[in-house]
Amino acid sequence: MPFTALPPAGDGPAPLIVTWHMLDAPRSDAAFAAALPMRDVPAWRVHLGMPMFGARMVDGSMDAAIALLQEDVLMAAMHPFVRQATEEFPAALASIREQLPVDDGPIGVLGGSLGGAVALNVLAGTEIPVFAAALVNGAIRMRSVIDLFPGDYPYDAESEQVADVLDFVAGADRIAGRAPLLAVSGELDHPAFRDDAADLVAALGDGAELLPIPGLAHPLAEEPGIEPAPQLPPAKEVDAGLTAWFRRHLAG
Repeated sequence: MPFTALPPAGDGPAPLIVTWHMLDAPRSDAAFAAALPMRDVPAWRVHLGMPMFGARMVDGSMDAAIALLQEDVLMAAMHPFVRQATEEFPAALASIREQLPVDDGPIGVLGGSLGGAVALNVLAGTEIPVFAAALVNGAIRMRSVIDLFPGDYPYDAESEQVADVLDFVAGADRIAGRAPLLAVSGELDHPAFRDDAADLVAALGDGAELLPIPGLAHPLAEEPGIEPAPQLPPAKEVDAGLTAWFRRHLAG
């Protein structure tokens, strides 16, 4: 699995924060690292590549991923992406610990957009200790993601079940108490995503916080969003909020 690792200042083992990028820009681990470097967090920030994006594109093109989205946005694309990224994470984490001087304590997790669903799925479906979690314009309810695509999605019993599992507001009990969670929500993000972020924070109660970002739409970077690019002003605001969040919980 490709990843972009940003080291903390200083020597010696340090805590670890793992991220999963968006499918919108920035849509690669390197581009996500450039948009949200969190330079002042005293931890390794390891940005993982999502399946079929960035360095994992098929034949260096987005065509294969686009074809899956057109075939069946939920069952051929969104669900397999989230499932694969979640299932491969324990082995990826073990590999990171072998390659980098990170400590063996609880980790931080961060996901942007669909990467947010992965971060939530890691909280809900694994026992990996997490000291703090964060979402940026996160895909919190999969039905909200599917509704962004044209036409009425033809749900059946199997896809209804998948959408239910990937509804982390309805399933808030699966992640309650796992770790403090920050939901960063762009003022100009999709309305359903903004509502979902507020609903998740309300459902989780103590330990969950909502951070609205003025002027932030859904993407964090300009297109095409594959290569690292200069940090945009709204992304800088997000970066500052994430830095403060993770520093607070590392200190705690």
